[in-house]
Amino acid sequence: MKLRAILTSIIVALAGAANAQGAGDQAILEMAQAYAKNNKARLAQLLPQVRGHLLEAWGAYWELSSRLDTATPQEVEEFFTRYAGTYQEDRMRNDWLLLLGQRRDWGTFAEEHPRFRMNDDPQVRCYALLIQHLREGPAAPAWLEDEVRRLWFSPRESGEACTQAASRLLAEGAGRNRLSEADAWRKARLAMEANRPRAVEAAVELVAPDALPLLKQINASPTKFLTSRVTVASRSRKELIALALIKLATSDIDNAAQLLDRKWGPQLSPEERNWVWGVLGKQAAQRLSPDAMGYYARVARDSDLSDDMLAWKARAALRAGSTPRWDELLSAIDAMGEDLRKETTWQYWKARALLASGKESQRAEARKLLEGIASPRGFYEQLALEELGRPITIPQRPAPLTAEEKEAVRANPSLARGLYAIGIGLRNEGVREWNYGTSLARPGGLSDRELLAAAALACEREVWDRCINTSDRTRGEFDIEQRFPMPFRETVVRRSQEIGLDPAYVYGLIRQESRFVMDARSHVGASGLMQVMPATARWTARRIGLNGFTTDQLNDRDTNIAIGTGYLKLVLDDFNGSMPLAAAAYNAGPNRPRAWRNGPVIEAAAWAENVPFGETRDYVKRVLANTTIYAAVLSGQPQSLKSRLGMVGPRDAALPEPNRELP
Repeated sequence: MKLRAILTSIIVALAGAANAQGAGDQAILEMAQAYAKNNKARLAQLLPQVRGHLLEAWGAYWELSSRLDTATPQEVEEFFTRYAGTYQEDRMRNDWLLLLGQRRDWGTFAEEHPRFRMNDDPQVRCYALLIQHLREGPAAPAWLEDEVRRLWFSPRESGEACTQAASRLLAEGAGRNRLSEADAWRKARLAMEANRPRAVEAAVELVAPDALPLLKQINASPTKFLTSRVTVASRSRKELIALALIKLATSDIDNAAQLLDRKWGPQLSPEERNWVWGVLGKQAAQRLSPDAMGYYARVARDSDLSDDMLAWKARAALRAGSTPRWDELLSAIDAMGEDLRKETTWQYWKARALLASGKESQRAEARKLLEGIASPRGFYEQLALEELGRPITIPQRPAPLTAEEKEAVRANPSLARGLYAIGIGLRNEGVREWNYGTSLARPGGLSDRELLAAAALACEREVWDRCINTSDRTRGEFDIEQRFPMPFRETVVRRSQEIGLDPAYVYGLIRQESRFVMDARSHVGASGLMQVMPATARWTARRIGLNGFTTDQLNDRDTNIAIGTGYLKLVLDDFNGSMPLAAAAYNAGPNRPRAWRNGPVIEAAAWAENVPFGETRDYVKRVLANTTIYAAVLSGQPQSLKSRLGMVGPRDAALPEPNRELP
C-alpha cells in the first residue's frame, strides 16, 4: 500500500507539472507576440505566468529586452545571475554591451565583455577593439588595426561601432600598420558598389568632410557629375571621380567605361584606375557579358582589386569560351586573399587550371590540391574525387552511439529548450537555442561524437533540419542517415517514379529547400516541404489535374509533394532533362536560366559557378551534390556528379520552343 501511495503521488506530481507546463505554453506564445509588437505592458503582465516554465528564460529575455534602455544595471545583473549559462543570458549580454558602447560607458563594457561567450556581433567586437586601443594607445598590437580593418571592410558593415574604431585609428596618423586615408576611400568604394550610401557618407566624412556636398551630387546623378567641369585638384577630388564612376558602372557599364577611357583615366592614380576597371569587369561578369574579360584586361595589377572582383574575374575566365582561359583564371586565384584562396571552389579550379598546363610539376601541385578537398561532403569535394578518378561512394558509418553518449545530450538544457520551443511553434527561438547548445554552451562546443548524439536526438523527434545541420558539422565522422535522411520515403519514391523523376533528385531538392520541415515558409511566401509559391501551385495543380486545390493545402505533405514534383518535372522537361538548369529554374524562375544559358557551351560546373545570383548559385551546387549522395543511398552503387551535370549552352533550335507559360 505504501508503494502504491508513493507511485500515485509521483504520477499526480508529474501530471501537475505537465498541466502547468501546458498552461504556460500559451503565455509564452502570447509573450512572443507581444515582443514582436513591442507591447511592454503586456510583457510585464504575462511574465509572472511563465515562472517555472521550461522556456521562462525566453519570457524574461523578451520582457527585459523591450525596456533595456531604461533598465537599471542592477536589473540587468540580476537577469545574468538568474539565467547564468543560458543562451538568453549571453544574448542579453550582447544587447547590453551594444548599449554600453553607444553610451560610451567603457568601464562597465570592459568588465562585462570577457563574459560574452558567443562573440558573434561585429559591433561589439569593434567596441572592444576601440576600448583596447584607448587603453594601450600607440602601443596597441598591430593585429588590432588589421582586425578593425577587416570588420570595417565587411560588405554589410555600416554600424557606428566599427566607424568609431576606424576613426580613432585614422586619427593616429601614419606609422606601422595604421589605418590610412587610402583605407577610408577604399571603404567608401566598397560601400558605393554595394549601394550602401550611408556607409559611403560615413567613410568620406572621416577623411574629407568638405566633400560631402559633392558626394550628394554624385548620388543624385553620377553622369551629370562626371560630365560637368569638375577639377581634379586634390586626392579627395580624384577619389570622388572614382566613386562617381563606380556608381555609374552599377547601372550603365558602357557609359562608365567610355568616361573612364576617354576622360578620367589619365587623371586617376594607377590604383584608382585599376579599381574602376575591376568594378567594370565585375559588373560585366555578373551580367554574363562577353566584354567582362576585356575590362579585366585593362587592369594593370590584380593586387589592386578586391576579392569579390577577383572571384568574378575567375568566373568570367571560366565562361570565356568552350575552353576556359586558364592563365587568367590562375592569376585571379593567386591574387585572392588567403581566406578566399582556401575555399574549396578556388582550390578545385586552381587544380583544374594547373592540370590544363600539361606541366608535370604543376600536375603534382594540382593533385595535392585535389587530395586536400576530395570527399563526398559537397559539390567541389565530389568533383575533386572524380578528378582523381574515384567514384562517389557512401562513407562508412560511425560506431553506434553508446547509452552514455545519448544520455549526455538529453541532459543538455539548451537542447531540451530548443526542441520544446520548436515543438510549440517558436521555431526561430528553438533553432537559436539549439545552435547555442551545440556550439557555445561550453568552450570549444561539442565533439564529433556529441554532435552525432545531438543529431540523433533531433532525428528521433523528427526535427530534421537540426538533425541534418548538426550532423553536417562533424569533421572526422560522417553519418549518412543523419546528413541525408529520407522521411516520407514511400510517398516521395512512388510519386517520383509515377511521373518519371529521379527520386534522388527530388530528395536532393527537398533537403535544400526545407530540410524536411513540413510547415516551412520562406520570406517570399513559399510553403511546405518543396517550398512552392501559391501562384505556381495553382498553375501546376491545373496542369497535373489536381481538382479542387486551394493554397491552404500546401502544408499537407502529400499535396505539397504532388505539386512540387509535378512542377519540377515540367521544369526539367522544359530544359531537356538538364538537372542544373532545372534546379536554377526551380529556385529563380525559368526565365532567368533561359537567359543565363546563352553563351558558349561549357561544362555545367563552370556554368553553375557563373550564376549571377549568389543564392541560386549555391542552390544549384548543393541540390546536385545532394542528389548524387541520395542516388548512392537509394541504389547502393557508386555515383558520378559529373554525369549529372553534363554541359550547358544555348537551346538547340531544332528542339521545341520553351513553355513561356511556365511560372
